[in-house]
Amino acid sequence: MTDWSSQGERGSPFAVRLILWIALHLGRTPARVLLYPITLYFLIKAGPQRRASRRFLTQVLGRPARLPDITRHIHTFAATILDRVFLLAGRRELLEIRLHRPELVTDRVAAGEGFLLLGSHLGSFEILRALAIEEARMPLKILMYPTHNRIITELLHALNPTIADSVISLASPQPLLAVQENLQAGRIVGLLGDRHMPGEPTVMCDFLGRRAAFPTGPLSLAAVTGVPVILPFGIYRGGNRYDVYFELLTERVELDRKRRKASLQEWIQRYADRLAHYSREAPENWFNFYDFWEDADDHRRISQRAH
Repeated sequence: MTDWSSQGERGSPFAVRLILWIALHLGRTPARVLLYPITLYFLIKAGPQRRASRRFLTQVLGRPARLPDITRHIHTFAATILDRVFLLAGRRELLEIRLHRPELVTDRVAAGEGFLLLGSHLGSFEILRALAIEEARMPLKILMYPTHNRIITELLHALNPTIADSVISLASPQPLLAVQENLQAGRIVGLLGDRHMPGEPTVMCDFLGRRAAFPTGPLSLAAVTGVPVILPFGIYRGGNRYDVYFELLTERVELDRKRRKASLQEWIQRYADRLAHYSREAPENWFNFYDFWEDADDHRRISQRAH
């Protein structure tokens, strides 16, 4: 069974530093030229990620994914990472970022109301953090494991040290206490709801016509804290264009005490449905480069053996 957390990083610290230097000293156009050899490198060397891309695109497109589809998929991922550099370097003017229904966020921030921003690995969630850092009036904290993709993370921290201050580490002694304190202070807590760590509780949801395992933690946290849940989708449109969509999932996650697990599953399915909607609209923005449905297939096989 594929475990996304065990996938090693691709590329050396020197190569990443070189790309950052070119981006910051020569500009976005020369840096984007490098995306083509980087994409070719991943097509050749990153076999598991390439195969995961093919499986996902075949599922979402409803036809066998072709090499140009996979190439565009990997290139889109590389492009969003590069643009993160310019955002964190304070070069937002290089990008055209269109915000859709931003009042869902800004009105609550103005009122001092804490809430959860439940994102995903579809599109650029990092664009939200970069915007929040650039515009200090958006008090965003990110609940995450900071150890994955350490090379890129450390270099981006060096580029903009404010990033480190925006993280609530899940590896810290009392992360949930920190979440509660930030929400009560009227801050936004961002987290991702589409990946689960090994051994983490999950529920099975329909996703693009197949069953997939989603973590229960994010919406369980929403139920416990009782705060609104807003879904953000930062979709890369090519060139320098991004569309950032905000949707209100609910003002409050309430679970039926008599059927708590089923009730929680229904809320997670709502999240999965919106994730599927944007996946169909912009499939090249799917950045889970592992077999997203493999856990579900194993779950079915185990259930069949048990019966």
